[in-house]
Parts: sequence; structure tokens; C-alpha cells
Amino acid sequence: MARTRVRTASLAALSAALLLTSGCADADGRAAGPSAAATAAAGAGAGERKAKPVVVVTTTWEGAFAKAAGAENVKVIVPQSVHHAPDYDPKPSDLAAVAKADFVLYAPFEPYAAKIKEAAGSRARLVEVNLDNDADKVGAEVARLGALFGTEAAAAQWKSGFDGEYARLSGELKAAWPGGSSPNAVSQVFTVWAAKLAGATTVGSFGPEPVTPAQLAELSAKKPSLVLDNAHMSTGTVLPDTGARQVGIVNYPGADLDLLPVYRNAAAELKKAMGGS
Repeated sequence: MARTRVRTASLAALSAALLLTSGCADADGRAAGPSAAATAAAGAGAGERKAKPVVVVTTTWEGAFAKAAGAENVKVIVPQSVHHAPDYDPKPSDLAAVAKADFVLYAPFEPYAAKIKEAAGSRARLVEVNLDNDADKVGAEVARLGALFGTEAAAAQWKSGFDGEYARLSGELKAAWPGGSSPNAVSQVFTVWAAKLAGATTVGSFGPEPVTPAQLAELSAKKPSLVLDNAHMSTGTVLPDTGARQVGIVNYPGADLDLLPVYRNAAAELKKAMGGS
């Protein structure tokens, strides 16, 4: 009798183990699928993979937007050392990387955009990015990319930190206004965001083409105290003989793909210009 009880207990334990391994039967006697715990674990793994897409970007500017949105696997095509990114001619190895991406980020004004589109093939999703460091546009683009990547929480967290830093820098610049009054500024079309950061009044804009004699006369007549030039597309002194302080504004982040230093550096240069030092 003792052996029978031991054998029966062993069979019961084996049956329980098999049920845990293969899933139990449902009310109709049909075999059920994997356990809820196994399904949840698989779902968590899939969610983690989805949250880490492979993102290929043309420049560090798009790369910073992608990183801010929560992307962790980001490859930049144009080297950060290239001063004027649109002049870069993508190599075959660059285009091969594009073909392996989940997302490819580019700007429509980049002359190699057509090559990027062709290389992307059918697997990668092409995403046109609105490259503008205006705070409102940055926030909208980061949120949009976060939704595409499935990294909304990371994008929202970044924006919260960005909003705080932007407000701090803007406040410091407004406190540095000469005589306490908002300065007038003429800005290159890609640096208007810096005038907004400083609280300056934009009285005119130019570019991306060089200033013509007619534009020179028109902009000089507005008597700006600041000229915000695009450091990546500078054509020299924009408004000579006007007394305006010219500030070179850098739009592209560094190799670390951190967008915040772009604002900090612009604020430092603007503060020096407004202080007359």
C-alpha cells in the first residue's frame, strides 16, 4: 500500500508539471495556450524591442531630435566634422546602413535626400524632419518622433527638462537686455529661433542666399543692434557699417547628439553681444 501511495503521488506531481509546461485545458477540454505569465513575458520582450528601433539620420541635427524622442540606436551619416552638412556626398557604406534601418530621418532641403530615399528600400520608414530649433517646433517634432518610435514616455521626459532649461536661458537673456529694452535683430532664416530665445524683436531676415544690395539697404534702414548669422552658411559680415553686433549661431549639435548645448552656446554668445563685450 505504501508503494501504491508513493507511485500515485509521483504520477500526480508529474501530471502537474506537464500541465504547467504545456498549459492546462479549458472548460471544453481543449488545450489552452501558453500561461499568462509566459504571454506577459513575451509581450514585455516585444515591447522592449519595439522601443529600441534602429534609426539612421542624415546629420547630428536629425540625430539630436531622434535621441530626444527616445531612440537609443542612432547612426549618423554625415560626420560631425563636416562644417556644411548639405555639401556631403554619401558613401556606399552610408547608403548600406540606410537599408538596414527601421527609420530614416532626413530634411527635404538636403541635396542627397533623393539618394537616401532610394537607398531606404521597402523596409525602412522614411521620416521627413522639420529642422528648426524654435522651441515650439522642437517640442512638436520630438513628440511626433516619440509616437513613431513607441518611446512617448522618454520623449515627454526630455521635453520637460528642455522646457525648464529653455525658460532659464531665456530669462537670463532678457535680464541682460541693454537698458532693459528688447533689442532689434536681423536674423538668417535658420537662426530666427535664437532671436526668440533672447526675446529680441526680429525686424528682418535674410538668406539662405547671400544678401543682395537691395536687401542690404532695406535691412540696414531698420537699424538693428544684432545680426544673427548662420555659422554653417556664413557669407561674412552681413550688415557692414551699421554698428550692429553680428553673432554666429550654431544649429547643429555635437557628436553626442545633445540638443541642449546648442541653446546654451547661443545664449552665451547673445549675452556677450548684448553686453558689448
